[in-house]
Amino acid sequence: MENINSCLTIAGWLAIVFGMAFICKKKFPNKQELSRKIIHIGSGPIIPLAWWLDISRELSIVIASIITVTLLINHRIRLIASIEDIQRQSIGTIAYGLSITLLLICFWPNHAASVTAGILVMAFGDGFAGLIGREVKSKKWHILGQQKSFAGTLTMFLVGGSVLIVISLITSQPFEPLNLFIISCLAVLLEQISWWGIDNLTVPIGVALSWRWLLGV
Repeated sequence: MENINSCLTIAGWLAIVFGMAFICKKKFPNKQELSRKIIHIGSGPIIPLAWWLDISRELSIVIASIITVTLLINHRIRLIASIEDIQRQSIGTIAYGLSITLLLICFWPNHAASVTAGILVMAFGDGFAGLIGREVKSKKWHILGQQKSFAGTLTMFLVGGSVLIVISLITSQPFEPLNLFIISCLAVLLEQISWWGIDNLTVPIGVALSWRWLLGV
């Protein structure tokens, strides 16, 4: 019964996120990636939610695997268009699900803080960077055919760094500004290489591994 309630809680949260994305897609049809970014940002909190609900390793991996396979199928048939509402070739949504699955396999639940750090930096940092980078005029450049901006990159650094600070404080770990700064810089560097949405895989894994290595949690 406890596992059922936990699954229903996560499913309820995802239903809210997808509902908001659907509404925004209808209300702001010209904002091409808004609904996708809402899902990108809103999906991140399922990890700390699973941590809070104390979902087992086995169940969390099964859920993440099912979601990843579903994203792969949706990428092909576009059953839920808002997830793939993008004008460039990208496997970002699949990479996102795969990164969560791999991190759960490697670190859950003994190092849940590492998983949480990796996923939330990607969800919030990259998510808001994509939105702000498009809305705020600033210097832009291209890396491997992908456009980046100063505003988006700065947002990635500030939001990602803030996420790491909050997780550090919540887990009562010694506050180590230099290590958190290094992890934030690594996240920014990995996000710059976003060809085909591969940053959705490299950023979470890179942040989680560096968090585990530098902070040991």
